[in-house]
Amino acid sequence: MKVFLFAASLRKGSYNKKLVRIAADLLSEHVFCEVEVCEFNEFPMPMFNADIAEEFGIPDSIAKLGNKIQEADAVIISTPEYNGSIPGTLKNAIDWLSMLDPNPLAKKYVCLIGASDERLGGVRGNIHCRVPFHILGAYMYPNYFDVALSDTAFDEKGQLKDPKQVEKLNDILGDFLRFASRKESPFDVLDDFIGNRDFTRSNNANH
Repeated sequence: MKVFLFAASLRKGSYNKKLVRIAADLLSEHVFCEVEVCEFNEFPMPMFNADIAEEFGIPDSIAKLGNKIQEADAVIISTPEYNGSIPGTLKNAIDWLSMLDPNPLAKKYVCLIGASDERLGGVRGNIHCRVPFHILGAYMYPNYFDVALSDTAFDEKGQLKDPKQVEKLNDILGDFLRFASRKESPFDVLDDFIGNRDFTRSNNANH
């Protein structure tokens, strides 16, 4: 299984960059995983503007990011939380990716993790991040791992200080791999469930 990871942050000392590297190291322990980590800075892009796409085409950086996602079996993104919501840089990238044909996020298994210096971690931003991914047809892993108070959570080597956090992250990643390796999609399971049941209204007066 090929897993592509990146942190949706441009800052050099980003806590999310530290977190995504830890996740990549944990995934590398699975012999069946081919892990690729990229820096978000490798994909510089202008603010989304359909006029740019019409006049100059899709930026090469977007095509490159789209190819990375397309080639992967699963995608893990560590994202910060800006003002309780999705970072503008990530939303901008998603909007650009939506211009690609085929859509690289369609039916792609995606896991969101995150680090924030707030006490709630990045949970509010995580909720907002899910919406555009859902709209573009990604299969979102339902669980979430976040690091709260991230400014004190990492040591000088960029590792999580709390071993219980590492254990929890490892469990989340292992479960996500099982989620992403299913032969059927979540919607296939729902279709089977609906197809095997009679939802017609009963005429029984007791109902």
